[in-house]
Amino acid sequence: MSAPASPSSSSLSAADRANARNALLAGFLGWTLDAFDYFILTYVLRQVAAEFHVGMATIPFALTASLMMRPVGAVIFGLLADRYGRRIPLIANVLFYSVVEVLSGLAPSYKIFFALRLLYGIGMGGEWGVGASLAMESVPAKWRGILSGVLQEGYALGNLLAAIAFWTVFPHWGWRPMFFIGGLPALLTLFIRAKVKESEAWKAEAATHRSWGDYFRAVMANCKRFLYLVVLMAMMNFMSHGTQDLFPTFLQQQLHFAPRATAIVNVVSMIGAIAGGILVGLLSDRLGRRRAMAGSALCALLLIPLWIFSPPVVAIMSVGAFLMQFMVQGAWGVIPAHINELSPGPLRGFFPGFAYQLGVLIASAAPPIEAHIAQHFSYSQAMGMFAAVAFAVGAVVIACGPEAHRIAFGRAEK
Repeated sequence: MSAPASPSSSSLSAADRANARNALLAGFLGWTLDAFDYFILTYVLRQVAAEFHVGMATIPFALTASLMMRPVGAVIFGLLADRYGRRIPLIANVLFYSVVEVLSGLAPSYKIFFALRLLYGIGMGGEWGVGASLAMESVPAKWRGILSGVLQEGYALGNLLAAIAFWTVFPHWGWRPMFFIGGLPALLTLFIRAKVKESEAWKAEAATHRSWGDYFRAVMANCKRFLYLVVLMAMMNFMSHGTQDLFPTFLQQQLHFAPRATAIVNVVSMIGAIAGGILVGLLSDRLGRRRAMAGSALCALLLIPLWIFSPPVVAIMSVGAFLMQFMVQGAWGVIPAHINELSPGPLRGFFPGFAYQLGVLIASAAPPIEAHIAQHFSYSQAMGMFAAVAFAVGAVVIACGPEAHRIAFGRAEK
């Protein structure tokens, strides 16, 4: 028997509609501020390396440190979210990564800075899974794709805000105050506590009072689905980190762009990312998740020459960056809806986030690989070759996978 449809937006009460908006806003802001904290470092890699007296081939491992620890955060906060609800673990997570970010700006040595980036990765890894499950379980199924795009593009907005901080804060005060700004997400916890209700889908699952033994047996029973999600998320992260993390360094090192020009190109690219995430998310509501995502990956493949091999002119580079991130983050905009729909209800706090972050762990090799290749070729050649492989393989993985378009959440899943 097929599952009954999820309530439409018109059938929700005013209070439920308000809570859906607040849950989406909480997830969106949490991911925005989390991404802001991560991308700050991508803009100041050269300056941090100089202050701590480490080479440019070494400093990208500080990015890798955060990416590597994200699965740990996904496990910790994901298990808590399935057992105790989405709200409280989300609040604890935001507070944790806010404190670590401020401490990063106070680090007296590279060893301490590196250790703090490891801890930050735990917080970053926990936020997405809990925030996405809370948001996707709260919004109407009919609009899950476009709202998924809005939620996911908090990541792009965080990158954009980091670019603005690099443009405005860095020239006057240096790199450390940029990390102090990263403590502001702590204020988000007040909004979550006051305005966001617990997920009704989680309450329906919690009513069954399953033991931890039952929980982990359910995990094992769905291991094949989980493995596919890990492969999918690895390719998605290769696409994203392969086109974003060293892009500011490419602009500064190879094209010799000043901080202002670097920031302008990246701001324009993130505007493209936000537009792509929302529009492709909307398209996925109409055509299905896989078609929208695979099509975006293939379009990104075709855009590589314009993106990375254009003349070193700010306007031209901005056009290429806009279109590239429109496609990359267009595919990403579908992800919160797609992998939450593919995850079993009792495991939705843990499954999407842990699969996502294991994919991140695999893809954490992207910045060092590109940096290593760039020592033998140019940054543009290294990033172009890497991206081409990621897009081609990613499109195949997406197209060959399962789909559960608009599946109902809650007790109706059983």
